[in-house]
Amino acid sequence: RSLTSRRASREEPAVPFSCGQEYYFPCQRWLAVEEDDGQIARELVPVDEAFVKKDSENDGQSPATLGLEQKAKSTTYTVKVKTGDKKNAGTDANVFIILYGSKDDTGIVSLKASKINKNKFERGKVDEFTVESVDIGDLKKIKIGHDNKGNSTGWFLEWVEIDAPSLGQCLKFPCGRWLDKSEDDGAVERIIFPAELQTVEYIPFVPYEITVYTSDIFGAGTDADVFIVLYGSDGICTQQKSLCLNKREQRMYFERNSVNQFIVELEDVGDIIEKIRIGHNGGGVNSGWHLDRVTIRRLLPNGK
Repeated sequence: RSLTSRRASREEPAVPFSCGQEYYFPCQRWLAVEEDDGQIARELVPVDEAFVKKDSENDGQSPATLGLEQKAKSTTYTVKVKTGDKKNAGTDANVFIILYGSKDDTGIVSLKASKINKNKFERGKVDEFTVESVDIGDLKKIKIGHDNKGNSTGWFLEWVEIDAPSLGQCLKFPCGRWLDKSEDDGAVERIIFPAELQTVEYIPFVPYEITVYTSDIFGAGTDADVFIVLYGSDGICTQQKSLCLNKREQRMYFERNSVNQFIVELEDVGDIIEKIRIGHNGGGVNSGWHLDRVTIRRLLPNGK
């Protein structure tokens, strides 16, 4: 999700920008308990591009840039899986899922790392996974199953819930059946359709390209959990969103004199970003952070 990337200076008009234009948010201050005014979050307002120092390094298409452009064309699904509360309902087998849309399908996706539980697919528990895919269109059905390997393979699947921010939909796929060679009909994979009455609709999210510049001064980098909030006109704002997925990424990014670029799906705040709030949780060994600036671009649906 997060990659170090290229220069972020373009010849574009001053604020206010229209859809797809770039916003410049200078900071040049500490976000640190023991520095400056002790604040670890700041609200920044956009300025004219001329204020921002031009960068001459990193011209051209780096592998990181190409990776981000690929990500901008993809969408992220949050998949929640509920194992039933029955005797021997959990499984040690390897579980997979395929999402089928109106345009395409994801292919087989292994559900390996639950964001909630270290031991996944245990009795009565809900596990959460992130699935990234190219745009498959409206979600029509799923196939979920396992490879029947391990000591205790039989699995009672209660339901699957899929949140698709780019569609503005959270869909529930009820199952309530065994995926077990010795139970029910003996099937270890099932095709499930969404329960229309349980579908939750909301305003679709849009991808934003967020580029963060950490200053080139001693101790500028941070290992803390950095978050951002975007504010549009009429009081519209996004949820608070962490830019790193995990602690490993927190250690990798926001180093001194680094440029880190992220593609983040957030609520659409409209054509004008009036301000942002960026900060961190103060965690990690070296939490103090000197932020130089942030640039943000709301990506157009056609990827241009």
